[in-house]
Amino acid sequence: MIIALPPDALVLLVGPSGSGKSTFAAHHFAPTEILSSDAMRAMVADDPLDQAATEAAFELLHTALAMRLSLRRLAVVDATNVEGWAREKLLAVARRARRPAHAIVFDLPLEVCLQRNLERDHPRPAAAIRRQHRWLRESLPQLASEGLGGIWTLSSEEDVDAAQISRVAPALSS
Repeated sequence: MIIALPPDALVLLVGPSGSGKSTFAAHHFAPTEILSSDAMRAMVADDPLDQAATEAAFELLHTALAMRLSLRRLAVVDATNVEGWAREKLLAVARRARRPAHAIVFDLPLEVCLQRNLERDHPRPAAAIRRQHRWLRESLPQLASEGLGGIWTLSSEEDVDAAQISRVAPALSS
């Protein structure tokens, strides 16, 4: 699958913990293009897993997102993004900057996410991954109505491995 992205877009990675979003991002995007919620937690609290730092981390992420989009730079948000209200806040930043928004959805089987989680240095709670997976499944029908320019769904590990990113001409808007 070829995922065609404008070079000035917001790209939401959508999927539960353990679905491979961060690995995919590191493989396909420059480090400067990736805005990771874990990295923002680490920046504000010295610990990427410190959930008490989540509000501050997302404030920083939204600020960095607005800055990148205002400069017409690709911004890839590496967070679960499985809840509609969280996506809406990010999409509002893109609308204010008049930049396009796209989503890459990691709709892998729950068992794959749980197994990958066990292989992490610091596994997340299995209950959290189950909840995120459920929220993803519940929100999939809404994605098409959220104002995204493109939605690509990766439903298997093979889909993730075969995906290729293509940069297309920037969107025409000021």
